[in-house]
Amino acid sequence: MTRRALIVLAAAGVTVGASWLVADGARAQQQPPYSPPTEAIPPTGPADPNLRTVPLPNGKKLHLLPATLETTQWGWFDNAQPPVLRINSGDTVALETMMHSHNQVVPGTTIEQIKKLRTDHPGRGPHTMTGPIYVEGAEPGDVLKVTINKIVPRSYGVNFNVPGMFGEFPKEYQDGQVKYLYFDWDRKVTEFLPGVQIPLRPFPGTIGVARKEPGRYSTVPPGEFAGNMDIRDLTEGATLYVPVHVRGALLWTGDSHAAQGNGEVNLTAVETAYREMNITIETIKGKPLDFPRIETKTSWITMGFDQDLNKAWDQAKAQTVKFLSEQRNVGADQAAKLMTTVSDCRVSQVVNVKKGVHCLNPKNPSAREDMERPTKETAKYYVSHAKDADLNKAMDTASMGMIKWLESEKKIARLDAYGLASVAMDCRVGTISDSEKNVHCLLPKSIFVGKR
Repeated sequence: MTRRALIVLAAAGVTVGASWLVADGARAQQQPPYSPPTEAIPPTGPADPNLRTVPLPNGKKLHLLPATLETTQWGWFDNAQPPVLRINSGDTVALETMMHSHNQVVPGTTIEQIKKLRTDHPGRGPHTMTGPIYVEGAEPGDVLKVTINKIVPRSYGVNFNVPGMFGEFPKEYQDGQVKYLYFDWDRKVTEFLPGVQIPLRPFPGTIGVARKEPGRYSTVPPGEFAGNMDIRDLTEGATLYVPVHVRGALLWTGDSHAAQGNGEVNLTAVETAYREMNITIETIKGKPLDFPRIETKTSWITMGFDQDLNKAWDQAKAQTVKFLSEQRNVGADQAAKLMTTVSDCRVSQVVNVKKGVHCLNPKNPSAREDMERPTKETAKYYVSHAKDADLNKAMDTASMGMIKWLESEKKIARLDAYGLASVAMDCRVGTISDSEKNVHCLLPKSIFVGKR
């Protein structure tokens, strides 16, 4: 039986008998468990794009984009990559995504194997990206509008920290751990630990267009092309607006999440893959944008990214002031003052080389987001608060404070505490001045459904 035939049978869920191994029993015992191939098997012929298209009543098209070795890339973007799908503005795409490392991080994969997948492939991210999708007529200077209509994840996910390498505290966590989780979609929760349930709100951790710079780039850092933003509010019903940098835009998505905390401190969210991510893609002309924005039902979200969290805050503030000036038709000085009373800013993540801050700005001028910034426990939240002249240090102290509190007060093992903070903690930016930056990390009491 050929290798290709075996892979086809395994992918179809067919159990292959052991008789084909009998000829060399010693070698058979050394065979590693099956893992998905990481190199494309030559196809019998090119795909027919017409067989991926379904006409819609409105005259547009629905495109079906499966996640295969031919329609995905592992860990990189490249604006010279040939598109796997071409669509018109206004079309809808129902696409699939894979788990990390071309679907190799699945239940049963150990933390040692996960680490080896990173160390053996330096210079790329862990994410498997579906795409790129070429949008006919999209040109540099346009804006791509991507509306998320529906997300259907797999039945399981994973959270892990790679020992001694990544995350907010690699020196403190030289040991690693991987946890595989089952999703209860009837109740939209997953049990992270006995008596600890995380609400499920799926969103793409990474979605973006091609960079303007030629060459191959890791999927890890976000930027003006969007990418690995890890903004958990970009869920069903939300829309991403991102500036186009190359002809056709070239849209990718992957790094699919089922839930995440604001901060994502141990490197990962509740990572999963999507059986369906249904998006509508439109090109907007004549309204240029210099940086991504997100629209939700209630808010516009502005953002900033930098290796230094202070500079990420500065960029998020500049983008927010610009947006409020446009929205309220006021000057920059007035918009800056307004920001302190209406904008709800959060630490998106601190683990993607470039750290992120995003600000939720209410659509209704008389309404505000949840601006609560407690310094101690409330009826709804456990709280860890820190202040420092350096926003990086304030974030480190506040988030580690919550992790240590989980260990001491909830008696949660240290690696579990690190992971729980990553998937459930909400780190918010408080009062900011030249001499003092405040970070408030909140953990909802509602996730604890049983005694610990």
